[in-house]
Amino acid sequence: MSGASVHTRDAAAGRSPFRATLRALLRDRLALAGIVIVALLVLAAAFAPLIAPQDPYDLTQLDIMDNRLPPGSESAAGFTYLIGTDDQGRDLFSAILYGLRTSIIVGVSSAAIALAIGASLGLLSGYVGGRTDAFLMRVVDIQLSFPAILIALIFLAILGQGVDKIVLALVVTQWAYYARTIRGSALVERRRSYVDAARSMALPDRSIVFRHILPNCLPPLIVVATMRVAYAIMLEATLSFLGIGLPVTEPSLGLLIANGFEYLLSGDTWISFFPGLALLLLIIGINLIGDALRDILNPRRES
Repeated sequence: MSGASVHTRDAAAGRSPFRATLRALLRDRLALAGIVIVALLVLAAAFAPLIAPQDPYDLTQLDIMDNRLPPGSESAAGFTYLIGTDDQGRDLFSAILYGLRTSIIVGVSSAAIALAIGASLGLLSGYVGGRTDAFLMRVVDIQLSFPAILIALIFLAILGQGVDKIVLALVVTQWAYYARTIRGSALVERRRSYVDAARSMALPDRSIVFRHILPNCLPPLIVVATMRVAYAIMLEATLSFLGIGLPVTEPSLGLLIANGFEYLLSGDTWISFFPGLALLLLIIGINLIGDALRDILNPRRES
């Protein structure tokens, strides 16, 4: 039986759809691997101040003489750098933990804000229809016709660098995906008999949209949101790598990768390799969860 069938059966039996989805995720080996990877990285990032041997962005804790030390090297003070240091003498392990915090915060917060804006506009467009729908979808079409990185580049060139600036830029690049996704679902749901029944009971449109239509549009929205978190993290790292995302005073995996880029030919590959590996694992973990959710929440998929 498919994950979607299990989800539907549990909901019909009065059991929590969330628990049904979670059970289906835990039965999927790839999804379970993704959950473990993401959970470990999130916990490591959340407790970075307690886990990290040093604060890599506190200049008083850095020694420029320890720059570009290979993995396993010891400092003059007897401290062992497990995966080496970068060109500024920062412990790479500590820098990666702090960089993960920034990546996760930026990815989740930008996706959440974009979801709220896009879902609201998509619901409005799909439920009201007519000229409102036509206007909003033309705006969405224009937005989606441009590469996301180009839009982000333009906004950051205007706004400057900073966590708040890059979150805003990522929101602008992402809201249209949510609007298009939920609009399609809302168009289908508004023709359902339960919507006609709600209208016959003179329920206000706001109640019909948010209490009846929205819950039935959540499955595809959850899948898109999961994928867009991974995309936002990757885009932030790309922008920071290019030097227009976060300033050098902020922890960022993209900046850490960029710091070691010029030393690749000299053999100091660890400076870029380990931050890149951390970013890769985070993206893979989120995508594994998203792929599993897509299969579980797809009502037309059969085992």
